Formats: sequence, structure tokens, C-alpha cells
Amino acid sequence: MNKLNDFEKYVILDKGTEKPFSGEYDNFYDDGLYICKQCEAPLFKSSSKFSSGSGWPSFDDALENILEVPDNDGFRIEIVCKNCGGHLGHIFKGEQMTPKNTRHCVNSVSLKFIPKDNFSKAYFAGGCFWGVEYFFEKQKGVICAISGYMGGDIPNPTYEQVCSKTTNHIETVEVSYDNSKISFEDLTKLFFEIHNFTQEDGQGPDIGPQYISAIFYNNEDEKKISNSLINQLQNNGYNVVTKLIDASQYPFYKAENYHQNYYDRKGTIPYCHIKTNRFK
Repeated sequence: MNKLNDFEKYVILDKGTEKPFSGEYDNFYDDGLYICKQCEAPLFKSSSKFSSGSGWPSFDDALENILEVPDNDGFRIEIVCKNCGGHLGHIFKGEQMTPKNTRHCVNSVSLKFIPKDNFSKAYFAGGCFWGVEYFFEKQKGVICAISGYMGGDIPNPTYEQVCSKTTNHIETVEVSYDNSKISFEDLTKLFFEIHNFTQEDGQGPDIGPQYISAIFYNNEDEKKISNSLINQLQNNGYNVVTKLIDASQYPFYKAENYHQNYYDRKGTIPYCHIKTNRFK
């Protein structure tokens, strides 16, 4: 959790409200992503922001980390960050301001903006996506990690189809990160430290082609970095079986909602992913 100043505590923790037209993001329309000031969970895309004239940032759509709860005043609906519970503002429906007919009215001080140029994605497969997602979500500089499928032959596969071992899909985690805070190389080092990259048939007790170790690289730089780290591990005596696959050849498909944030929702920790330092 990020440290909050007194005014941020007043709004985010004590459910206060900043004055209208005073917030940093009221009249702000740059391209990027809005995340929670306290825990950095992704909340709103800039494409959903619109001018409502209310004096507070307004969004007609939200990402999955928004939770609606009855307000203490008995008639409004409060919105909070699902990840940390921080107060964001309120949601209003039926105002006919946009085709989606919804306005998330948010305090600027509850938000942090990440410019599009600082926003990158990486794709890692290291066995069951629950554990891979868990460790990347905890990494500073990572905005979010999403469990899904990649590398297969059919669009929008279900978990059951992937488990049938007939689609060629691999359980993969899409890692969205702020590249001004963390590099692809650091993410890849973490990847190699949280799973057994020497196991060919899966990961721990999870056996099958959907559980193999793989990096889906977005460009030649990512491929070069991945190969360099693999060479370091091989020089240290490891037999690395991780596959490097061109991400441009395979779209990423988000897995079912019940797979997302699995360990945090269950209140447990991964059973087949353990972090082991392998790089100096």
C-alpha cells in the first residue's frame, strides 16, 4: 500500500470529498490508465472518461476493481476499490449523459494516472496461472496481472476446453506494468524465480501441455532479454526448457472470472509456486 498524506486519508480512508473543479483530473483527457492511489489497482481507462460538468472526473465504464456499496446516507451508491476498500466516489445511473447511461463520479485524489507511453504488457506461462498471477500482482510497478490462455488454435477457449489438451492453449498471465518503475528484464527474472523452468511436462503436480513454461515475447528486444537470462541460467547449470513464442501470432484470451485473483480471494498462498532467488 502506498503512503497517503492527510488529505488523501481524509478522502480515501474517511470517505471525504474534494471540492468540485479542484481536482487534478477534472479537466484532464490524456490517453492512459487511472489506477487506485492507495494500492495501484487499475480502475478506469481514459477512453471511458467524459466531461459531465459536475466538477469531478467522470467515467461511463469501469474495470473489474470497482465495487458498488450502499452509501451511509441511505440513498446514494458509493464506489470503492475492490482491492483495498479505498473510497473513490459515487455512481449515478439514468442521467443520459452517454450511451452507457452511467457516471462514475470520482475524486481526483483517489486516482493516479499512468500515461499510455508508460504502460506495457508482458506474457508469461509458468504452470497453473493462479500462482504466476499471485506473484506478479505483488510486484511493485505491476499494475495488474490477468490469468488467461494463449498459444492455441481456437478463439475464446473455455477452461474445460484447455484442460482437454486439444486446443494447444497454455495457461498464461498477462502482466500490465508501468515501464517507468519496472523493466521487462526484472519481470522476466521474477518469472524464472517463481517456477521450475526445468520441468518439461508441466509444473509440479500439474501435468499437461497447458502447464508448460513459456514466454510470449512482443518484440525482438524482449526475445533478446529472455535469451540472455536463459543463457545465464544455463551457465549456472540449469537445463532451461522454457519456450520463447512470438506473441504477435497468438491473441491473449482472459480466463473465466473465478480464476482471477484466486489465492487472494481464497485467502491462501500458492502450493506449486515458490520464489527462489536465482539471479545476483
